[in-house]
Amino acid sequence: MSSQPRREAPAEDRRPSEQVLVIDDDHGIGDCVEMLLQRAGYACVITRTGGEGLAQLRSREFDMVITDLRLPDASGLDIVAASKAANPETQVILMTSFSSVESAIEALRLGANDYVIKPFDNDDFLFSVERALGERRTRMENVALKRSLRKAYTQNTIIGESDGVKRLLGMIQRVAATEANVLIQGESGTGKELVAQAIHFGGSRAHRPFVAVNCGAIPAELIESELFGHVKGAYTGASSASEGLIREASGGTLFLDEISEMPLNVQVKLLRVLQERQVRPLGSGQSYITDTRFLAASNRNLKESAESGSFRADLYYRLNVITIHVPPLRERGADIELLARHFMQLFSRKFGSQVRGMDRDFVDFLNRHSWPGNVRELQNVIERAVILADADILSAADLEETLALPAKEAQLPLGGGLPLSVEEYIKEVVLLYQDRHGEAELAAMLGIGRKALWMRRRNWGLHRQRDRAPAGDELDHLHRVQ
Repeated sequence: MSSQPRREAPAEDRRPSEQVLVIDDDHGIGDCVEMLLQRAGYACVITRTGGEGLAQLRSREFDMVITDLRLPDASGLDIVAASKAANPETQVILMTSFSSVESAIEALRLGANDYVIKPFDNDDFLFSVERALGERRTRMENVALKRSLRKAYTQNTIIGESDGVKRLLGMIQRVAATEANVLIQGESGTGKELVAQAIHFGGSRAHRPFVAVNCGAIPAELIESELFGHVKGAYTGASSASEGLIREASGGTLFLDEISEMPLNVQVKLLRVLQERQVRPLGSGQSYITDTRFLAASNRNLKESAESGSFRADLYYRLNVITIHVPPLRERGADIELLARHFMQLFSRKFGSQVRGMDRDFVDFLNRHSWPGNVRELQNVIERAVILADADILSAADLEETLALPAKEAQLPLGGGLPLSVEEYIKEVVLLYQDRHGEAELAAMLGIGRKALWMRRRNWGLHRQRDRAPAGDELDHLHRVQ
């Protein structure tokens, strides 16, 4: 456009491989455009009629089409429409006279990327061409990046060959192709967020936002504002407006992790969003339409929580269109060595470590451990082993220094030998070892975060024992506490 300032694009932005089709019956203009494009390093094809140009569009692909508005056998507007129909990524520049600006504006409405008024300045013309092609390159690079992200988070990222993982991958593949709300159930550390990512990036929303929020990590007084947004001044400290995470994820997916920790009053408002597909920010009288897919996860049995009244039953049934159960690591024995080698290679590259393998004793040690913290605990153990290893082959000695809870201790008959739920197991481990390990060590031992450990203590009403019981009386002491 002649109104644009003269600017020279960096030489490295020019792509000789980019193909440009020029359609103009004015030989003087056509020859000038050809010369400018060839000097700039572009390959170009010159045609003199609309019919010739359309034939070229049907026979090959062009990165850009430059067409005159008035052709002997067609309108430039027809060329714009045909170019975009052939390939929406093709950039189109319309050349027109001062008297045809209204038609140029119509061409922009039809999909043209720019227009050039004749007679044009050569530098301005080249700037328009290079800017339009630069925008195309950026868009194509973004598409490639999104494809790579989609590939990175597809079901293939979930590593495992056990029957449980194969069933999980099959379920993800079927669910990803739908728009249904999904409830992901599984113990802490099993990889529920990874499952949510695989569902999102394996479906039609892969190019849209994936927003994850841990409902248990946000203070109860702030979670409503975080999810639904607020207007400026809605509450003390709200110095600016916020659209909220639900609207931020519009068009994509919102993953609500540990949804069982969401306060009941917020559950009511979330249910309304799921029903009406509208969000009303705090302090606002206006509702906003949102196109958000909801995935939720919990390490608790939400059906039991709904029956007990600690979780709203109507929200549970609204979220529970499809339930996916993520198997714990103890049910994936065939995957432990596979996962361990994956994490070993990952952390060896990350830290520039010499570690390149694991001996048989090391693998046997891993296979004997009960992994109450699941895949997250295994990942933490391997990371620390790689960091602290003195040799290039990991051995059982490395694990004895790394694993805070050895396999032989993890297999103690806690609870009097009766089967325990994961939460009961964690509680007994905390009671048994809290006087010999700090909070960080306990959390690492269980494969959970310190905040998750603190929240469990609070929910259970447990406080750290100040006096350590005699070693021989630890189990008796444990059962007396129970």
